[in-house]
Amino acid sequence: MTDLSTQSIYSVFSKTAERRGNHTAVIYLGQRYSYSRVKKLAEAFAASLAGLGVGAGHKIMLYIPNGINWVVAWLGIQRLGAVVVPITPIYTARDVTYIANDSGAETIVCADTNFGYVTSALPETGLKRVIFSNMVDLLPAWKRAFGYLFDVVPRGKTAINANTHTFRGMVSGGGRVTQENVSGGSETAEILYTGGTTKYPKGVPISHALFLVSADEQIRVTEPLFAPEDNVVMGNAPLFHILGQTCGLAALLVGGSLIVQPRINLDAAFDAIERCRARTMIGVPTLYRMILDHSRLDQYDLGSLEYCFSGGDALPTEVGRRWLEKFGHPLRQGYGATETCGGVAMCPALGDSPPKSVGKVVESKRVKLVDPLGLKEVGPDEPGELLVHSRYMVNSYLNKPEETRSAFVEIDGETWYRTADIMSMDAEGYLYFIDRTVDTIKHKGYRISASEVESVLQEHPAVMASCVVGVPDAKVGERIKAYVVLKGDVKGITGYDLLKWCRGSLASYKIPHYIEFRDMLPKSKVGKLLRREVRDEEKRRTEG
Repeated sequence: MTDLSTQSIYSVFSKTAERRGNHTAVIYLGQRYSYSRVKKLAEAFAASLAGLGVGAGHKIMLYIPNGINWVVAWLGIQRLGAVVVPITPIYTARDVTYIANDSGAETIVCADTNFGYVTSALPETGLKRVIFSNMVDLLPAWKRAFGYLFDVVPRGKTAINANTHTFRGMVSGGGRVTQENVSGGSETAEILYTGGTTKYPKGVPISHALFLVSADEQIRVTEPLFAPEDNVVMGNAPLFHILGQTCGLAALLVGGSLIVQPRINLDAAFDAIERCRARTMIGVPTLYRMILDHSRLDQYDLGSLEYCFSGGDALPTEVGRRWLEKFGHPLRQGYGATETCGGVAMCPALGDSPPKSVGKVVESKRVKLVDPLGLKEVGPDEPGELLVHSRYMVNSYLNKPEETRSAFVEIDGETWYRTADIMSMDAEGYLYFIDRTVDTIKHKGYRISASEVESVLQEHPAVMASCVVGVPDAKVGERIKAYVVLKGDVKGITGYDLLKWCRGSLASYKIPHYIEFRDMLPKSKVGKLLRREVRDEEKRRTEG
């Protein structure tokens, strides 16, 4: 078997493309793109980047929605030996500015609809080049014309100058990068930004070795059902997220096909599954609940699906039960994190797994369950914080020494990642999620920093203090609730005013769903906010 840990992501894709040739690699908005064509487009994009002075090791932000453009850009950047910095397309100028400066990116590939945000960020960053794309750039001319004619294609206001380029122009040439710029292995392939307890997202450097080993392991979990080359993945997870990468994008490294959409549209997803005979589907628990509740579900044939994977958050038992009753096969759960490059544990593709389990530990990872305070291992079936180690693991955050010291610990000469999740393990090796120990809110699979939302609220001139917690919600995991203390001389400020303020700085999924005004918030003797007390109070209120 080939040793993936010594290769680069692009070299693995290139060999697969040579082998698969005219087989379908990507299906986007009904259009099929073969391996040969995707490789040609990626090579052309890499050559154009090189022509602009971009080289190996340079950081390039990828700020576009799911689509063929995303795949081509990601592969083209890998071909050049540069480092991809993918971010969600719903980030604001504030987020773009922070991540551009933190990562050191000098180039950004953005959607034309986000061009305004990028323009606002440029003066405060080291960004030198902007490449903008439209979601239909690589569709046939007749489809583009149809979309524009009926005004169904979003378009943003853009401008062309010496430092601004079109994506279509970047891939239209026939250029190739002649030299091999990346050796792979321990070199950084991309930097993924993840939420957590800090005010700003943390950059997680992912090496070629870690990505290839982890992605291969996760995409091949379906081998007992069908060959990897025969897999057609309905990729509902965003490609900037580790779930979408290791369980979706990874299909292109083993010869399968990936279906992508610019945004979630259930009818379009159902139609694609039926037409393309998708065999795998990935998503977060919220998506599966939405599918089960969809009024037109029975109008589509989803019988081709053999493996449906749920990740990103704990799967409610009720959703798993309803799915099994409706489709006759279970939702297979898994557990992972950005810092572990996805899967730590996964349920097998065949057989029954305990309904509340997130699976067994995968081969490339080792785990410990420990007391969070003393880091001493706990006994069987006892709850403890999950620690993860792997041979190719991440061992630090980008430019975050304090957060690195708290999240990565050395035990017996090995580095372990502290997940801050409390779990237990049964005698058969199945892991069970119990609770989180940190102030992170899980909403629709996103990890949201309570501190970040609090910081934005406290920047409002009328706010003296704030506390943000997650409120359990059966449909979306948790909803965001903010407790706010206003300054004594302030009158007339409403929750609507504060929500409008948040929309100016936060991505849409980070906006609080509830705001409750208080006269004071609980604090320790040294003045530290006791967020746990607020959470416990909210829990008691919810339980009645």
